[in-house]
Amino acid sequence: MKAVDLLFGDLASLLSHVIVLVIVTLMFVISLRLFLDRRKKGYMSMTFSVIFVGIHYLLKIYVLLTALDTSLTAYVLLMLKIVSFVLLNFGVYQLYNRTHRKQYIFFYGLIIMGFVVSILHFSVPQMYSGTIQQVRLLQDIALELYVFVLIFLCFYMIPPYIGQQAKYQWALTIFFLIQTCHLINVYMYGNEQIWLTLAGNILPIVFYFLLFIMLFDRVVELMQAIYNSSITDGLTRLYNRKFFYNRVSQYVGRHLPISILFSDIDNFKKLNDTKGHQMGDDVLKQVAQIMKEEAEECGIAGRYGGEEMVVMVTDPSVKMEAFAERVRSRIEKETIVTASIGYSKYKNGVSAEELIKQADEAMYKAKTTGKNKVVKYA
Repeated sequence: MKAVDLLFGDLASLLSHVIVLVIVTLMFVISLRLFLDRRKKGYMSMTFSVIFVGIHYLLKIYVLLTALDTSLTAYVLLMLKIVSFVLLNFGVYQLYNRTHRKQYIFFYGLIIMGFVVSILHFSVPQMYSGTIQQVRLLQDIALELYVFVLIFLCFYMIPPYIGQQAKYQWALTIFFLIQTCHLINVYMYGNEQIWLTLAGNILPIVFYFLLFIMLFDRVVELMQAIYNSSITDGLTRLYNRKFFYNRVSQYVGRHLPISILFSDIDNFKKLNDTKGHQMGDDVLKQVAQIMKEEAEECGIAGRYGGEEMVVMVTDPSVKMEAFAERVRSRIEKETIVTASIGYSKYKNGVSAEELIKQADEAMYKAKTTGKNKVVKYA
């Protein structure tokens, strides 16, 4: 076996097709698993699209191994390329968007238009009486050029509606290069330009690898979103009560010197009753943002319930009285409400529940002795 065969010969093409099949198989497994778990149309479309890609490359391998080079196989391969390309891009679009009738009409219309263009494939032999090779080239040219139309349509219409725009545009650019190298090699060099052949073997691997990375990154995004929704409060985006309590328990279990700040918005019920729940929600978000900003470098902030928000300070160098006063002052200056705040510091033998309760009691004392003040647990 010569090294040149691994780069330019039929063996190189076979190896390229097999690598693409492996990547496509991985994409199929991921998209099918997502569809079975979540039953979303985007995953179903992606699953079907990679099935068409797989069929396309299996047929290419079969043609390569059997030297089956007929007008019909060339037509089938071209149509499979068009159908799988459109479905792949439809699947990418659906990964990030809900689809309505107009999107189905657009994408499936592109496939139907491909079949309309393919009429020329069957008309050329009747209209032109050149050599077999010339007829074959003329038969395929309309569909080959239609692929460029599809690339440009997808490049300009899909990126604004999806995440990972840069990866997607790079993938389409690679596909454009694949198609360009293929046409130049076939129509100008009779498929004998070795460097264009090499590009035709390597670039499809790059193209499908980029699509695989996009799909994999989307899975990671979904997993992260699911995890974040399970540990954060939907309105304020602070950690929820369960997660906050578990983190406090972890620190207390290791006897680390932490402090708990417990705050409650003053007269919050009156605010809701007089200015509406939307105003109440806006105030909660504003106070939560202040909590998050102040806790960013020294601990974590959470929503304990209703208008109660808490901070676990894990940095022992933080002076809690000054920290709590800064939080109270910012709430008073930057929002239309004030807050009563209490805090407590961990001592050996105190449980996580008791530590939080101590800060709660200190907050209650602040609320019952004038509000809009800071009280240390004693």
